[in-house]
Amino acid sequence: MKNSCLTELREDRGLTQAELAFKLDLSPSTISSYEQGVRIPRDAVKIKIARFFGVSVFDIFYQGYGLEQP
Repeated sequence: MKNSCLTELREDRGLTQAELAFKLDLSPSTISSYEQGVRIPRDAVKIKIARFFGVSVFDIFYQGYGLEQP
């Protein structure tokens, strides 16, 4: 399942996957796999990404996958 929220946040800031990966010390293929829903990041990486964008982990990694808050 794709993570449209992560893609949208990245694109809204005018970043490529490679630029975001560099800023987060990740590989571009890792960012791509998160956006495509092939992989889900570990909790520490979720927090790092959320802090970078100034949003909650829930907003990116739960609503982004179309899930509702429990």
